[in-house]
Amino acid sequence: MKKIISILIIILLFSSACNSSRTETKKSAPTTAKEELNMTNSTDTPKILVAYFSCTGNTGAVAAQIADTLNTQTIIADLYEIKPETLYTSNDLNWRDKSSRASLENADPSSRPPVSGSVQNMENYDIIFLGYPIWWGQAPKIIYTFMESYDFSGKTIAPFCTSGSSGIGSSATNLHKICSAGTVWLPGFRFTTNASRSSVKTWLDGFDFLGE
Repeated sequence: MKKIISILIIILLFSSACNSSRTETKKSAPTTAKEELNMTNSTDTPKILVAYFSCTGNTGAVAAQIADTLNTQTIIADLYEIKPETLYTSNDLNWRDKSSRASLENADPSSRPPVSGSVQNMENYDIIFLGYPIWWGQAPKIIYTFMESYDFSGKTIAPFCTSGSSGIGSSATNLHKICSAGTVWLPGFRFTTNASRSSVKTWLDGFDFLGE
């Protein structure tokens, strides 16, 4: 009889310990679905850089819309303007003048206009949205300077351009050729010079890595 009583006591003690453990586990779990979402975002959300070059403001406006749209979705997106050491004047951008600064740069495959400043902690970014205007069917040579200044291995690059009439053409493909090995390069996209916020959002909604 004593042996049976001892066994029953052991069973009761074991059952009590299990129930206590379950209670502690339940108390330590997030209390709301929102807390669980925040915990997931803190570890799984990619850090994004929206880098752009813009002389007339069209590409800059689209880049700002991209960053704003991403940041409203609890995604960290920083905006960075690629600035030339010497700013371009309206005469520099005269595409009808073969001796204009932009024309000469475009005609020279080795041209690499100097960039003012640099991206701090580029290694911390997972995804780079790269924006530029279309000049003579291509990206301005300053974009080549920017691309050759960093190691994008292991990063994802999503190029976009602005243009009044020309498509993105081979501009993104040519930039891809000079990119670091191991870079994930996504298809480029062309926005009109007066792109709407809804068109920007529609484009961003197509990226799986941004979530819902």
